[in-house]
Amino acid sequence: MSDNIAFYSMIVLTLVFVFAMYKYEKKNTTTRELALIATLAGISGVMRIPFAGLPNIQPTTFFVILTGYVFGGNVGFMVGVFSPLVTNMFIGQGPWTIWQMLAWGLAGASGVFLKALPKKFFKIGFAVYGFLWGFIFDYIMNFWHWLFFIRPLTLQSFIMANITSFYFDLLHGIGNFGFAWFLGKDVSNVLSRFKDKIYYKKID
Repeated sequence: MSDNIAFYSMIVLTLVFVFAMYKYEKKNTTTRELALIATLAGISGVMRIPFAGLPNIQPTTFFVILTGYVFGGNVGFMVGVFSPLVTNMFIGQGPWTIWQMLAWGLAGASGVFLKALPKKFFKIGFAVYGFLWGFIFDYIMNFWHWLFFIRPLTLQSFIMANITSFYFDLLHGIGNFGFAWFLGKDVSNVLSRFKDKIYYKKID
């Protein structure tokens, strides 16, 4: 039975994404917004490629959180979902892709929580938030690794899987902190100007 859990989890996640995309498409989404999501997902995915040789440095996490902050949770989720599909065309697709879609989708959707930060604390708040998401993302991916490769599936083996990946997860958090600290404000301003142009500028 435990060997089938991983397979069933893939089916469940696939159905969840199909349903989420169906609901999003039913929201009278404009072609302009779809083009925006495709563009942002492409940028997010390509950002990851130059850092592929470094241990768990993932600028995609920082970027999708910002898209959720600037454009809203729905757009952030969709950008996060499609980002690994773009990147893994170059790095490699596999059963991990759908779990990355889940993790980055949730990271993008969670970007709306940054709106609660006072502007004077945005820099440090975003940096800390990004640091925490380095661990949250990797815990989701550790869960995938645990389901697929670790036997028996027990609480103890799950805890050990997370303990043994701690330093790898820490690097993700530190990378997110650095991206957010040094680039967060500038990238946020660029995305905000892009948002104004996309949503408010009339097409000639």
